[in-house]
Amino acid sequence: MSRYPVPDGGITGTRWSTYTALYLSLAVVLSFGFHMFGVAGRVFLPMHVPVLLAGFLVGPGCGFVVGLLAPGLCHMLTGMPPTYAVPLMSLELPIYGLVAGLAYFKMRWNIYMAMVVAMILGRLMFGLGLFVLGMFMELPYNAAFFFSIGGPILTGLPGIVLQLFLIPVVVTAVKRHSH
Repeated sequence: MSRYPVPDGGITGTRWSTYTALYLSLAVVLSFGFHMFGVAGRVFLPMHVPVLLAGFLVGPGCGFVVGLLAPGLCHMLTGMPPTYAVPLMSLELPIYGLVAGLAYFKMRWNIYMAMVVAMILGRLMFGLGLFVLGMFMELPYNAAFFFSIGGPILTGLPGIVLQLFLIPVVVTAVKRHSH
């Protein structure tokens, strides 16, 4: 048996829990590291990387759980992301992990197509959450600004480019060394 997840992402039990904890820890460490050194999380989106890796390397369930728990755990341990962003990111990131894993393992899409679709759907979920949450409280920006040129999507472009380069390299390396 391989030390790494089976190719279809179908690991369960203790191994699944261990990988989920690993990627959740990585989300906290990366987020903390970026904020500790003054590098904006909004620019490089460090929490997104472990969520996508979990979806691609372990499977959609792991990606979903890591994406769901990472924002709240990071906020409790480090104070980042800001309070208003926790529920929004807790909508966005599980979609990243779930869609990436489903598209890659179940639909057999290539990693780039799976990642782009996961990012688009996750960002749409963030925007929907922003719209709904904005009806009940004042937020630093609204859904219209979120999707506008110059909004957070443009701000996060360096992180998106980094993910499009880094994730396939890491997934390929892990798969190559797991056989």
